[in-house]
Amino acid sequence: MTILVTGSRGQLGSELQALHSQYKNYNWLFTDKEELDITNEKAVQEFFAQHKIDWVVNAAAYTAVDKAETEKDLVYLVNADAVKFLAKVSHKHYSKFIHISTDYVFDGTHNKPYIENYKPNPQGIYGSSKLLGEQYALQENPDSIIIRTSWVYSEYGKNFVKTMVRLMQEKEKIGVVSDQFGSPTYASDLAKAIITIIDYCEKNQQIYSGTYHYCSTGIITWYDFAVSIKELIKSNCKIEAISTEQYPTPAKRPAYSALDTTKIYRIFALQIPSWKESLQKCIKKLHFNL
Repeated sequence: MTILVTGSRGQLGSELQALHSQYKNYNWLFTDKEELDITNEKAVQEFFAQHKIDWVVNAAAYTAVDKAETEKDLVYLVNADAVKFLAKVSHKHYSKFIHISTDYVFDGTHNKPYIENYKPNPQGIYGSSKLLGEQYALQENPDSIIIRTSWVYSEYGKNFVKTMVRLMQEKEKIGVVSDQFGSPTYASDLAKAIITIIDYCEKNQQIYSGTYHYCSTGIITWYDFAVSIKELIKSNCKIEAISTEQYPTPAKRPAYSALDTTKIYRIFALQIPSWKESLQKCIKKLHFNL
């Protein structure tokens, strides 16, 4: 059983690489744009012709939310067209397709966790491109599993946790937005969840296709998140709560983007950790003495 992971140098791809040796019952193919250009349909076709692939985990994405506002063509190429190519070719080769999406498909005006069938209404280029990618995936490969996630962090790449750790070491005071609500997701947890889903589908010889939400349990603000990071690394940096208006960005952020994970828990019997528990694990891996 062979699993292809695209975007292998991103946060999720890196976590899957860190975990894959524990799952020797699968043969793993890790690719980034150097090994497989997913924006080139012919390259995707040739890759699938050369390898017998049972599962595709598309962890590749353009995720620079603010930069996306000025790089629309590239964003849609990576987040939508490439997904279409992967889904189409994987369906042709009878491969199951897992695609990672985002809370940014919603407008953030809700006041309770978003369920999967709530109507999307993205507010920026990034969210719009990811929504189109979802639509392409399900359209081109009926065996697609879409996993929307939120506030992803890890010890790899660029993310909120690593940025906060660095800033708290460099500055005496920082301001963090306190009026945006959501649920963090440790990429390692998401990686384990994906492998659990593949195991479950193989064991039951059934594809539970459709859209799912995955994030840690608990709803917090970015300010709450920063305060917990400060406590865990024992920093003396002062954290000031600020409003979204005080921290303007090119792309609009959802004011509320917590995701309801009932469906993924119910169908795959996933054990979803709390955000605090997962944050502690990540901070430990970042070599801090707790």
